[in-house]
Amino acid sequence: MELDQKTGFPIAFLERMQNMLGEEYPVFLENFSLGTRYHGLRVNPLKISPEQLISRHGKLLFTGAPEQIPWVLEGFYYGEQDRPGKSPLHEAGLYYIQEPSAMSAAEAMLLPDKPNPLVLDLCAAPGGKTTQLAGKMRGEGLLAANEIVASRAKILSQNIERLGISNALVLNETPDRLAERFPDTFDCILVDAPCSGEGMYRKNDIALTEWSSDNVKMCAARQAQILEAAARMLAPGGRMVYSTCTFAPDEDEAAICRFIAAHPEFRLVDTGLEQHFTPGNPAFLPDGMAAVDRLEKTMRVWPHKVHGEGHFVAAMEKSAEVPGCPPAYPSFPLGSGMLDTGCKKLYREFCEQVLTASAADLLEAGYFTLFGEELYRLPACTLPSDRLKVVRSGLHLGSFRKNRFEPAHALALALKAEDFIRTVPVPLELAERFLKGDTLDIPAEKGWIVVVLEEAGGCYPLGWGKSDGRRIKNHYPKGLRKL
Repeated sequence: MELDQKTGFPIAFLERMQNMLGEEYPVFLENFSLGTRYHGLRVNPLKISPEQLISRHGKLLFTGAPEQIPWVLEGFYYGEQDRPGKSPLHEAGLYYIQEPSAMSAAEAMLLPDKPNPLVLDLCAAPGGKTTQLAGKMRGEGLLAANEIVASRAKILSQNIERLGISNALVLNETPDRLAERFPDTFDCILVDAPCSGEGMYRKNDIALTEWSSDNVKMCAARQAQILEAAARMLAPGGRMVYSTCTFAPDEDEAAICRFIAAHPEFRLVDTGLEQHFTPGNPAFLPDGMAAVDRLEKTMRVWPHKVHGEGHFVAAMEKSAEVPGCPPAYPSFPLGSGMLDTGCKKLYREFCEQVLTASAADLLEAGYFTLFGEELYRLPACTLPSDRLKVVRSGLHLGSFRKNRFEPAHALALALKAEDFIRTVPVPLELAERFLKGDTLDIPAEKGWIVVVLEEAGGCYPLGWGKSDGRRIKNHYPKGLRKL
């Protein structure tokens, strides 16, 4: 691969970009090679509103005045000198650090006007778009988040836990395996497809070193396979959003044209991002390829036009007239599951000691299941996941250990401070000590207790401790501690 001496970019990539952009190319190149990188965070509406985050904690998180990301109500830019990822507010799940343009894909997803939607994020790690979809769902329905790489699926699961998401089923499967299991099932599917990553060269050096024309073609072939699987899983009348972080037409406009040509039951629809981004361009298609109807409804995010990296977004709907086979999955009765009498007794005794009655009742409205000694709770509209690789089956409630129940970290983060009977509020400096694993010398009632960050009028659960009456032993997960 021959590199340009001035920019360090592949010469073949630059030549293609010049052909695509024409007179705009010099502006693009100057911005892309020397321009400012923009950083963003997205407020988690399951925990706090954007207005509350800015009014309560804006001075703590931003050195300057917070600037909203135009295409995301919950999104804000932060400066190079800011470090929101190091704040205890981050560990409390109040926001997600995410590249601004990457927030566009989930914004193009419109949830159906129906109770308990079934939503699938097919290529979900590390979890930015998954957690954004979860915020839109507000705890309703089921969010299936899949990642084919096991190590990345674990990171995805951790981010879902940190943001307090209780209705997610995290899977580590191939798209084809899921398509075999869940035909015509999901109301919405997000396909943030693995790609050549050209739009992220300023952020990801690895994508730059791996670039080649052959790699672009390989990515396009893989994307076609993923889209085929997604098409099988989308219910008639459902919505599918396809996105990449590359400029390559073969992975963007051409990928959409090939897909719709093979699937006339799909049509392109508005993304809702038209005022912010640039329409897809039929002129970018390879010679001899016909543009599908409404190709201009696809969106390109150009880094020389907005404050963000390069992306591509397309929204499609599947005809409601297409014959489907509606899934005949069992409807699980509320509060049911594989719990024997002894386990139920231990769990409910714990709830009576630690949770308010309303919080305990909320958790009862779901499907309980055991993985070994680990207790999980999924919404009643869950899907059967037997014989699939499951990383997280909804909300991890805790573990059964020798005639006692020990709460999971996820349970502390999924509820609000007012949902717990036993809490210990701590200021910022003690919260930082807790996140490092320190014991807190604070008198409290004996037993399990939730340590809560109290900052500028807000109270946010951080995790569990266990009090002996004089001090609180730290039960913050060792793998998450800020050493």
